[in-house]
Amino acid sequence: MRIGLISDTHGDPTAWDAAMRALGPVDLITHAGDVLYHGIFNPITETYRPRHLAEILNGLTTPMVHARGNCDSEVDQLALDNHILSDFAWVSHEGVRILVTHGHKYPEEDLILMAHRAGAQLLHVGHTHVPVIEDVDHVVLFNAGSCAVPKQEGGFATVGLLEDGKLFVLDVRTGERYLEGELP
Repeated sequence: MRIGLISDTHGDPTAWDAAMRALGPVDLITHAGDVLYHGIFNPITETYRPRHLAEILNGLTTPMVHARGNCDSEVDQLALDNHILSDFAWVSHEGVRILVTHGHKYPEEDLILMAHRAGAQLLHVGHTHVPVIEDVDHVVLFNAGSCAVPKQEGGFATVGLLEDGKLFVLDVRTGERYLEGELP
């Protein structure tokens, strides 16, 4: 089982393509929000082309689920076939339960509690653009960072992968593992 974990693509098809190359083939993709719009506080990248990214996403054959980010809007939804306007997405795939949310609306403690109540092993969030893999009370808090507008030290693009119970944040430039963890 291989699940791609991504967020904060902010309308950048070049960043999306690089992230998908780093991931390789996956069975499913979860997107923790901020799909198309760059947002007022983020720089507009040279490769910002939200309509083109929408076309790429609409053409995917890999199943994909989204949670709404603070930059996602009804206008963005008009361009996309998949629903992106729910604050939460629940995924159960091959025995792994994942709660997906952007992470900007609710305190981390509340999100961990929601994940527990749903029996989720993984809480996939975005928003900060900073990668994190952290076990919080037997739920893994996972942030893949951003492939488009990274904000961690060093400022390099990242994407996440869940493979057979192991979690990785990958450096998009090289495909190498930047962070590692595993499901409880």
